[in-house]
Amino acid sequence: MPFDLSDTLVVGISATALFDLSEADSVFRRKFELNREEAIEEYREYMAERESEGLEPGTGFHLVKALLSLNQFQPSDKAPLVEVVVMSRNSPETGVRVFHNIREYELDITRSAFTGGESVVDYLEAYDVDLFLTTNSKDAQRVIDSDSCAVALVKEPPANMEKIPDGQVRLAFDGDAVLFSDESEIVYKTKGLKGFHTVEDREQDNPLNDGPYATLLRKLSRLQDRLPHTVEFSPVRVAIITARNSPAEMRVIKTLRHWGVYVDEIFFLGGLDKSKIIKAFKAHIFFDDQDVHLESAAKYTPAGKVPYKSGSPLNDSDE
Repeated sequence: MPFDLSDTLVVGISATALFDLSEADSVFRRKFELNREEAIEEYREYMAERESEGLEPGTGFHLVKALLSLNQFQPSDKAPLVEVVVMSRNSPETGVRVFHNIREYELDITRSAFTGGESVVDYLEAYDVDLFLTTNSKDAQRVIDSDSCAVALVKEPPANMEKIPDGQVRLAFDGDAVLFSDESEIVYKTKGLKGFHTVEDREQDNPLNDGPYATLLRKLSRLQDRLPHTVEFSPVRVAIITARNSPAEMRVIKTLRHWGVYVDEIFFLGGLDKSKIIKAFKAHIFFDDQDVHLESAAKYTPAGKVPYKSGSPLNDSDE
């Protein structure tokens, strides 16, 4: 009888986000521009020749490994706390190298989808994915537009990754347009900082609407509840790192209280550089909607960009 996975955190990750396949990808893309059919055949040969070779960790590797380690706290006759699905446009044939490296790194990943060139987005619902990490911008945009799950377009693996405390899963989120809707961000863009503060202070008792990562945050909260630790000592540690400051901070705190979500750390920076806080927090991944914050942080912390919906006015804003 299959497990009930309704409370299981399911992470879908592309092969290129799990492992560093940039060399193979560049070989394919260069050839693809000249001759599509030859590119596919050459890529098959390239991957077949190297299918037993090792791969370096990709941007999402350390997060996946840390999340999977949480399953040690769950009895084997119960649904796992975390499930990871590798989702790749590779064919099963060219995916052998990925399977080999999953085994070499002893990652407890048992589910996968290899679609032979087609988009994997149509299969996210079938696998009950809560978070999808990808390097494909078109796939990321389709997911955010469909509201199917949280999605991030991951940056390159950090060149000088900070050492993360052992035995923990550390996640850092921006607030507006990530955990919360983009409504307040639009107010800031249209009315300026003073107008934004006026509105947020006035509306502090009205919870912010859900953003693309609100459901994921609630799922993480339920995950913490299933662990044999109190939330204060949970191995899952969550931080919000936001450009907000007083008097716009109270609405965030009251929204989290309304959602029934416990967050370990919140940083209200008031326009200060986020990268120093992110570096000090030592996250497995940091999610933000703006490249201006991600580019500096991604040098030493795995990072993912949360795209705006296609119809959002923030797509036309100057970051």
